[in-house]
Amino acid sequence: MIKLKYFYRRAAAKTGEGFSTQKEKKEETNLDQKLISAAEEGNTETVLKLIEAGADIDATDEHGVTAVMAATQKYHTDTVKALIEQGADINIRNSNQDNVLLYAGAEGFLKIVKLAVGAGADTSLTNRFGGTALIPASERGHVDVVEELLMNSDTDVNHINNLQWTALLEAIILGNGGENHQKIVKLLIDHGADIHIGDKDGITPLEHAERLDFKEIERILKESQA
Repeated sequence: MIKLKYFYRRAAAKTGEGFSTQKEKKEETNLDQKLISAAEEGNTETVLKLIEAGADIDATDEHGVTAVMAATQKYHTDTVKALIEQGADINIRNSNQDNVLLYAGAEGFLKIVKLAVGAGADTSLTNRFGGTALIPASERGHVDVVEELLMNSDTDVNHINNLQWTALLEAIILGNGGENHQKIVKLLIDHGADIHIGDKDGITPLEHAERLDFKEIERILKESQA
């Protein structure tokens, strides 16, 4: 069967049936790369014209970046929205293991996070550190992003990354203990964060807060135990 398929492909190649010529393939590649460039520039009108002309909406560049990812990285919300409406796959991860939700969540791009969540982004996909979008958002103090993920998606609040940290642990260990991180700790706990999950050494969120002298976070954690 494999040999038959091989001979069929060779015959098709000779007659030009079923396969693009090298010239056609080059034109298709150029069209795809133009789409990615237009998306990166936020040129939504050109993006739509290129898709209409046959560009592959999910084509990637040498870094694994799709058009919708290119638009996300430059925070071109309207272009991201248009690409999603055209059927772009927002779950594709680039060579850095980022996709639309993972990148937007880490950067605090709330509008794009909302678009991704609304489009049914897979919240279980992880970045190069093994973390979901919730974890870096919690670390970086993006209160509105954390709230969006907890309120409107099925994100796992207790997911553990490669460092053996949950979003709660990361918010405390890498946060600054300020108002935003206090709000995030409260949000995480209110949405089911397990305050007893420790790091790889068994050190709990409360013990980390005490070590860092984050008094308000200590209070929030202790109150949640009552």
